[in-house]
Amino acid sequence: MKIEMVDLNNQYLKIKSEIDNSILTTVNKSLFINGPEVSLFENNLSDFLEGAFVISCANGTDALQIALMALNLKPGDEIILPAFTYVATAEVVGLLQLKPVMVDVDPYNFNITIDSIRSAITPKSKVIVPVHLFGQCADMEPIMNLANEFGLYVVEDAAQALGASYTFTDGTIKKAGTIGHIGCTSFFPSKNLGCFGDGGAMFTTNFEIANRLRIISNHGQVEKYVHKYIGVNSRLDSLQAGILNVKLQYLNSYCNARCSAAEKYDSFLCGIDGLILPKRQMNSTHVFHQYTLKVIGGRRDALKKFLFQAGIPSMVYYPIPLNDQEAYQAIGRVVGDLSITQDLCASVLSIPMHTELKDEQINFITDTIIEFFK
Repeated sequence: MKIEMVDLNNQYLKIKSEIDNSILTTVNKSLFINGPEVSLFENNLSDFLEGAFVISCANGTDALQIALMALNLKPGDEIILPAFTYVATAEVVGLLQLKPVMVDVDPYNFNITIDSIRSAITPKSKVIVPVHLFGQCADMEPIMNLANEFGLYVVEDAAQALGASYTFTDGTIKKAGTIGHIGCTSFFPSKNLGCFGDGGAMFTTNFEIANRLRIISNHGQVEKYVHKYIGVNSRLDSLQAGILNVKLQYLNSYCNARCSAAEKYDSFLCGIDGLILPKRQMNSTHVFHQYTLKVIGGRRDALKKFLFQAGIPSMVYYPIPLNDQEAYQAIGRVVGDLSITQDLCASVLSIPMHTELKDEQINFITDTIIEFFK
């Protein structure tokens, strides 16, 4: 059986009749823009997120951009974000003529740390963007306390952690993306909740912010031909919303399947000298958008090649830190030596992780990794 990094086809086949019916229903209605499927999906996702306002948009990058546009920022304002993340997190900062301030991350859970954020704060700091990398939340309670101390906004990049939950010291539990002032996600097909194209959404528990997000995402329009803000045109297609409505019903089971696969990986790979397994944070659940190993001793690329030769795909997320990307060297600010980020870029390797992984596939993958380290 061919091993995929993400097996979207077999996932689709399990719910084919529901997906096909949703698509056909939307086509028959021919309401392709802002059709009833969009508002239904926003309401259903709001229920999943325990009441947060949901504003859908065209993709996850747009979600981040619109979120920053809603905060009345000025050119040169500083946005604190991890150097170890996908480029979209910094891309929107540059597009809006803001300054990305790149900081280091935790060496084991890969998320931004409270100490790195604190060391980056200046009078120009306006927003913290914690990225919930690979499927678990950054440590949000101290981040929110720090943001309140300095009067900063928090915009969560929750594109890889939809479905994860964070527990506060008082026992309060909140869903990823609903803790900060705004949360953003992507429905790119490979995400835990993915559509059949591009899609994204923003979350907030603040009514006024929700209203601004919705207006900005629709050309800044408060009513037809009346434009209060400079906005963008960023909409979730009705076809994609209908597909997401079906798949949202399965999101918890999808996350459980990923966690089950991760536990099996753990059981076979634990104790291997030269390999560090993904660390779980005590105060966050993990929905394993990726299962990411650290390969020490400079052997990451050799392991990747060994897996490829055995027919096993793997990916490096991410090979180049943001501060080393040419596009951000002139506009950004770096805090510290980013030694952890540099080490991660040279050592991380993600192996197949999806809802359709079979035990025999996991056995073959782990047997191959064990053979490499013998």
